[in-house]
Amino acid sequence: MPLTKEKIKDIVVTSGIINSPDFDKLSDRAFKSKTDIETLLVKENFTTDEKLGMLIADKFDIPFKDLREENLQNDLLEMLPEVVARAQGAVIFNKNETGYDLAVTNPENYEFIKQIDKATDGKITTYYATPFGLAEALKAYKNNIFKNVADLIEDYKVNNNDNSIVVLVNQLLEYAYDNGASDIHVEPLSDGMVAVRYRIDGILNEVVRYPIEMHNKLVFRIKIMSHLRTDEQDATQDGRFEYQKEKISFDVRVSILPVTTGENVVMRILSERTRKIVLEDLGLNQVDFLRVQKAMAKPYGMVLVVGPTGAGKTTTLYAVVQILARLPINIVTIEDPVEYSIDRVQQIQVNAKKNITFANGLKSIVRQDPDVIMVGEIRDNETASIAVNAAMTGHLLLSTLHSNDAATIFPRMFEMGVEPFLVASSVNIVIAQRLVRKVCPYCKVNYPPHAEKVEELMALEENPKFKEMMKRYFKGQELKDLKLYKGSGCKVCKHTGYLGRLGIFEVMEVDDDIKNLVTQKSSSAAIEAKAEMNGMTPMFYNGLVHVLSGLTTLDELLGMSNPE
Repeated sequence: MPLTKEKIKDIVVTSGIINSPDFDKLSDRAFKSKTDIETLLVKENFTTDEKLGMLIADKFDIPFKDLREENLQNDLLEMLPEVVARAQGAVIFNKNETGYDLAVTNPENYEFIKQIDKATDGKITTYYATPFGLAEALKAYKNNIFKNVADLIEDYKVNNNDNSIVVLVNQLLEYAYDNGASDIHVEPLSDGMVAVRYRIDGILNEVVRYPIEMHNKLVFRIKIMSHLRTDEQDATQDGRFEYQKEKISFDVRVSILPVTTGENVVMRILSERTRKIVLEDLGLNQVDFLRVQKAMAKPYGMVLVVGPTGAGKTTTLYAVVQILARLPINIVTIEDPVEYSIDRVQQIQVNAKKNITFANGLKSIVRQDPDVIMVGEIRDNETASIAVNAAMTGHLLLSTLHSNDAATIFPRMFEMGVEPFLVASSVNIVIAQRLVRKVCPYCKVNYPPHAEKVEELMALEENPKFKEMMKRYFKGQELKDLKLYKGSGCKVCKHTGYLGRLGIFEVMEVDDDIKNLVTQKSSSAAIEAKAEMNGMTPMFYNGLVHVLSGLTTLDELLGMSNPE
């Protein structure tokens, strides 16, 4: 039971953390992404979780409790069932000399606090906790995965209990969901063990291992859930299933690959949290965001998102489609695979066995009276040719290509056999992107003290592109005025210093100058140079804006690419 939006607004606007118009915009984003406004205030760097908590607690004249580092004991958890704790936004976190300590996200939840006080004979001391702090504390209701897996292994060895396999699969899936993992890798090793690794914020980390003798039954269980052939162990198989337990519900995409040590399993977690991502949250700066909005508003032409595998291209397309789906238009997609279902959008799954390819599907789509078409990826000359023709005949076409930067897509399309004048006439905008990890907002510290002392930045100071970036995004400021940040490591970010990921973009509008160069089959270097002259910020320097704004680290950016 959270505090009302009006109450939070009154507190944070009065304190000067944020002004009223910006709060209203942030509140709309919180509603769209189903996020607490308090959590978004922290993630968007308006304040820290601790400062916000202390501010709200002071308003209600009660102490603040940072629950992120609390280790809740089972006997305390049992006093307040999980369903009640989540519904009321409260947890009993400590037993003191006179009674118990209760943390709540809404100090105005008087009736509930009164009930708990009565149940403990008036021995409750009330604290305020932020919604994020409470969410971290509530994870204690789930058993520790390391201990739980060890218990399941022991149960299987001693009792040969097949139900242990079912519980183990559930545990692996729920741990992935709770910790924001995008993928689970289940990998049989040559030493008689199976490693389970989770990809969190783009990084793979091993979490647990189990004996190889349990592996065949675990794979069998996953195949049953995914409706795959259980008698086939020497061929690749792909499937999917929906996992549901209590309030948890998410889709899982499964890939099984036979390797020398057994069957390797990779499960992609397709959660509601990712499905609801909004375009404003991806990392586009305001200038590029307006460019993308302008391209989306056109009734025809192509919007292309480019980047390597794992750069978040599909997420960007889904964010665009979700905006367009609010309009009274017909949207049809063809994808491989369909990762998320979107209301009011007709989605087609590529199926080679039934001859539903990108090219064949696209031919059928144009006969379905679409206003907007989304093609998961342009892979070959036939798909490219049909896509270009569709974009030139009154359809807005969205798609992705594999390319290192925005300008390179034009030679790529020439190689696919599309005439330069057709490419120039059909492409409205190209969005190139990468992903970097975000600094954890809950343990964020200024380091080093001054940005001007960093050798890599000092070497860029005289670069014209750097000067243009400073002029555009940090007007009136010099490098000595800016700071760099990193995460010191905390329980929330698993002591990595990073939490979540952020897009680094390069947005190229195809204006008349670019069209002329494309028609002449100019090099990608010439096209890129002209785009920069016309206002495009190169990807590296867009990333540097995020670094100097405290959203990511210089190490992350330098690991992505280097300045030219």
